[in-house]
Amino acid sequence: MTATSQPAIELTNLTKRFGSVTALDAVTFDVPRGSIYGFLGPNGAGKTTAIKILAGLTHATSGGATVDGIRASAEGAHRRSLGYLAQEPRFYDWMSGRETLRYVAGFYDGIDHPERRADELIRLVGIADAADRKVKTYSGGMRQRLGIAQALVGRPSVVVLDEPAAALDPIGRRDVLELLRALRSEATILYSTHILEDVQRISDHVAILDHGRLVRAAATQDLLASFSTDRLVVVLGGASDSTAVDVATLPGVAGVTIAGPSNGGLGFEVATRPGAGDAAQAAITRYAADHGLVLISNQREVLDLESVFLRLVDPQEVAA
Repeated sequence: MTATSQPAIELTNLTKRFGSVTALDAVTFDVPRGSIYGFLGPNGAGKTTAIKILAGLTHATSGGATVDGIRASAEGAHRRSLGYLAQEPRFYDWMSGRETLRYVAGFYDGIDHPERRADELIRLVGIADAADRKVKTYSGGMRQRLGIAQALVGRPSVVVLDEPAAALDPIGRRDVLELLRALRSEATILYSTHILEDVQRISDHVAILDHGRLVRAAATQDLLASFSTDRLVVVLGGASDSTAVDVATLPGVAGVTIAGPSNGGLGFEVATRPGAGDAAQAAITRYAADHGLVLISNQREVLDLESVFLRLVDPQEVAA
């Protein structure tokens, strides 16, 4: 395996027990290099435990994890490749943001000019206007930006962030998400969260934990596509309410609900018979052409990440 094809992070049968409690149960997945990887799960699922093992802050009971091909351990040889942000970052509040980054940069042997590196990161994370203010005056979003900058000081190829936007208001969350998107060119990013909307917005891969076990790991769009439903989202230009009656009689169609105006046409939710989705789509396309209607949309309904997540981890949803 070449350096470029090797995953940035590999978890292999990663297991962690605290007495009789199994926090992680043989978790295995890879984080592709250059990805933004969402690490999901309910509270207590084991996300923070896995991240602490990656950071070298605790050890696995069995199995293991690597960062850039180097085994994660308390000795920390892998940390040269790793930047880490804890769920609740702590700073010396009497320091300014600039002083904080210069201080951290001083711990890295390969950084000859800590003040220059601090200035680079201040610009990168967007806190230039507050760089010389004391950290105790920073908002939650600004503290998270400073924490991400701190994680990047050593120019890591992999950045691991534990709930970087959990305690932020919508504006702060948006700012942090945009920052993570901008960092894609700098490093591979693995971040844990329970805010599913955020993950669907920026993550190209996801792994879902529940009770310490891996439920699913996949590219985000592949995961969503695997949960397409037996319903079609149809929008027809030039249609009327009576069109629903006609569509309901088409091959493969089990029922039609008028959804209202949409994208310059009239929207319909079309339930299809089991296994007849393709036939229903084709019939609707022919119907639109035969009746002089503009076919604006004729797609299978795809669940959002929150709906998929609930189906995978909620016992009532799984039973349904």
